[in-house]
Amino acid sequence: MRAFADLFRQLERSSGTKARVEALAAYFRAADPADGAWALALLLGKRRRRLITGRRLRQIALERSGLPDWLFEACHAQVGDSAETIALLLPRLGLPPAPPLELPLAEWMGTRLPALAALEAEAQAEAVLEIWGGLPEGQVFLFNKLLTGGFRVGVAAGLVTRALAAVSGLEEAELAHRLMGGFEPSAAAMQALLAPLEAGAAAPISRPYPFCLASPLEAERLAASDPAGWQVEWKWDGIRAQLIRRDGQTFLWSRGEDLINASFPELEGVAALLGPGTVLDGELTVWPAGASQPAGFGPLQRRLGRQKPGAALLRECPAAFVAYDLLERGGRDLRPEPLGRRRAALEDLVRRLPEAASTPAAGLLRLSPVLPLGHWEELEALRQRARSVGAEGLMLKALDSAYGVGRRRGLWWKHKLEPMELDAVLLYAQAGSGRRANLYTDYTFGLWDGEGRLVTFAKAYSGLDDGEITELDRWIRRHTTERFGPVRAVEPLQVFTLGFEGLQRSSRHRSGLAVRFPRILRWRRDRTPESADSLLSALALLEDPAIPARSGPAPRSDPAQRSDPAQR
Repeated sequence: MRAFADLFRQLERSSGTKARVEALAAYFRAADPADGAWALALLLGKRRRRLITGRRLRQIALERSGLPDWLFEACHAQVGDSAETIALLLPRLGLPPAPPLELPLAEWMGTRLPALAALEAEAQAEAVLEIWGGLPEGQVFLFNKLLTGGFRVGVAAGLVTRALAAVSGLEEAELAHRLMGGFEPSAAAMQALLAPLEAGAAAPISRPYPFCLASPLEAERLAASDPAGWQVEWKWDGIRAQLIRRDGQTFLWSRGEDLINASFPELEGVAALLGPGTVLDGELTVWPAGASQPAGFGPLQRRLGRQKPGAALLRECPAAFVAYDLLERGGRDLRPEPLGRRRAALEDLVRRLPEAASTPAAGLLRLSPVLPLGHWEELEALRQRARSVGAEGLMLKALDSAYGVGRRRGLWWKHKLEPMELDAVLLYAQAGSGRRANLYTDYTFGLWDGEGRLVTFAKAYSGLDDGEITELDRWIRRHTTERFGPVRAVEPLQVFTLGFEGLQRSSRHRSGLAVRFPRILRWRRDRTPESADSLLSALALLEDPAIPARSGPAPRSDPAQRSDPAQR
């Protein structure tokens, strides 16, 4: 594991792309195939199973060291990570010398860590202490992370495939395709991944293609082009997925590489009508039969992760696959062909499906419409219509573009709507983690209810720059009114504009609303808490997202009144 620990440190300390790729390539060239396979799985985030909780490791460390809980918590507050806190406190544990442990990464991941997790409490504690005592300097932190499933390193998947391409001589696109659909770490899997191309070699029938992604629109790059060379579609607010029909079997893959057939069993029927060797790219939505638009992300969320959705859920939240690209037909890979040709083939495929209401295809497979656009001046008006049809913006795709791997800037653009906005009051703050463990960076915001009280509405963790975070942290410490464990209640004086992608009713939240992807847009130093928005504003947005709701607060009898701490 020493080589992997060295790689981990190199990746953490280096921010340059070239240096990271070189470090990765050097590791994979030298690593045993089994170790390389486990390293690859960890780097790509495909193996993060928690074997022992961080709380359990902390308990073992505290029982051995005799440190009081409050002191450990104080140390953790400074460090921001339990695994690192334990590693730094290791000299305080007074561990007896133990035989040095120099085991391959594959043995740790495949044998030792699972066996350790299966031990009874006392035996487990002794085994963990022995390992801590025997690991070389610098590896305790990594061991703790692997054991708790908290291993993460900030390296993009594209850099990993670039390094593997340098090692194997294969194209990055080929490696990305081979990695799709899951990677079970083993020496054989690693050797197969890096093996040279063989004529006629068939991929597993379940394997999806790497997704082609869009970049945020750079409008100035469109000005010189002819709108007739672009395909404009709605950007649907669902889950990106590929629907695959090969050898009489159906596979539904999410962009996150989760096989989600069980959650959407009704799509099995429509997939059977597609013909062998067919792969569709599209958006998974909830779209009631007869409705003119999808039901939104909230109902879809009810379906996600359900392995056996009941009849009531299937009836209330019917799934539909909105197809917008054809990647394979009759077993032939269509991705190198221009989009215009793929779209024509997709339309032909859908046209040939049975149309009678009694067929399984009725309402389950929908063709994403192409939107008319004569001049670029019409683009903004078209985008503003998105919410009225249940979309979150527009997609613009060059008609001559092939279906690439990942983002290819300039070929596919996404032009999303501006987020919904409300002005809210800061009510609570909590310290962050990692490098921000000493700063209050997690914030809870409130809106006014009908009785002149602030009710918690949303939490946000991003949107401020480093200078604003530091300034707000100082303000929070000076204006704390109460403490609830790690959470501080503050005087309700600071107003922030929050942006978010959507709202839905929720009985789980005190405000009665769940907020999708909230973040801070602006610190409104020019506004007083009395001028912040109310729940009426949020409800107006819920009813009609196009309304720039600014109803203001309800009258209050007590200017200092704020929400009950129990409403956090």
